Amino acid sequence: MLVVFDKHILIFSDKHCLFPTSDKLDLDWKRWYKRAIKKSADQVWGAQRWLISYPKKVYLDRQCTKLFPLNIPPSEVAQYHLIAIANGSERRCTKEFNGSGSLMLDSSLGSHGDTAGDSKPFTVGDLNPTQTFVHVLTESTLDIILKTLDTIVDFISYLEKKEGLFKSQIQVFAPGEEDLLAYYLMSLNDQGAHDFPVKVDNDAIVLAEGFWKNFCTRPERKDQLQQNEISYLWDNLIQRFSQQALNSTQYYTNHTELTNTEIGLRLMASEPRTVRRLIAKGLIDLFTNTPDGTKRTKWLKPLSPYGTYYVFLCFPQPEFASYIQYREVRYRLIEASCLVVKYKFPEALDIVGIASNPPRPNQGSSEDLYYLDAREWSDEKNNEAARLQQDLGILTETNFIHINENEYPDAET
Repeated sequence: MLVVFDKHILIFSDKHCLFPTSDKLDLDWKRWYKRAIKKSADQVWGAQRWLISYPKKVYLDRQCTKLFPLNIPPSEVAQYHLIAIANGSERRCTKEFNGSGSLMLDSSLGSHGDTAGDSKPFTVGDLNPTQTFVHVLTESTLDIILKTLDTIVDFISYLEKKEGLFKSQIQVFAPGEEDLLAYYLMSLNDQGAHDFPVKVDNDAIVLAEGFWKNFCTRPERKDQLQQNEISYLWDNLIQRFSQQALNSTQYYTNHTELTNTEIGLRLMASEPRTVRRLIAKGLIDLFTNTPDGTKRTKWLKPLSPYGTYYVFLCFPQPEFASYIQYREVRYRLIEASCLVVKYKFPEALDIVGIASNPPRPNQGSSEDLYYLDAREWSDEKNNEAARLQQDLGILTETNFIHINENEYPDAET
């Protein structure tokens, strides 16, 4: 499976190989490792070489008639993340070690140029230090990671930090992938991002089994999951817009090609889970607390430099207007609102606008998505945005609200 997201390219290989059942564990492991892990690694490395050499020759079908619809980033900017899912060993691993069945992680494997990597049963490290790092997962650990890091940016951030860790001089041992994930989620670096920080005088990370189970039972984690429920409103919007784009059922659009529509969707998908929670709270306030028959606009500044500005418009359908007229006016309003945001904030580069009617019981709802690439901005456009602000009363009187959102609510540590 191939995933292309901005400059990131993820290549998955998924295999299920029966684990031998002889009484010679070392031999059984080497045989299974060769078929389930080494072969998968060779395939994802080969796929990476192809994408670097022939980025324009990637197809969706065996007959090579349907080109992959997104651009493959050039090799000088692309960041490859290779994932091998090796299934079939968990039952034997549990029998031998009484654990979860997850493969153990040991960074010392391969750290001295050893490319075999099959010498320690049920343990993996850097499969080949001269190649791109390959994450070796089982079906259960993949499931844990994807359910825990369930946005593309959270998932990629973990892969990047883990790759850097195993390519460093820091010694790492974890009884399972899920334990390393828990350590990552419970740790922050100096910039406040999840990472694998170590002290200057400590060059090793050694975890005991049960780190993941301890993390899952922490009250902060339980509170986090409960607070995150609201954030899936943002996921649902992404899904609806994506389906409309793929099925060409958008009511209005300022783009005709999937590659252009994808930019606005990718910016929405670039928000991590905690930020989605924050955005969803703003959306719910907008669409539930706007008085009937009134128009209301809300905008969000990004939390980081060069981030995405969002404009949300709640606009009910007037009784005197037809549905076609209403949708046309609503789309023009969200377009004008995005232009006004650029006028108010010249530093804005990417602006995403979402317009909707106020959802009410037993009534349907519809949404419009508008993306403005504000990098090319002329005096003429600036004057037009200023006129629209005055003529339409867009963001002329605003209240600016600072909101604090903790990833782990009410966490004391």
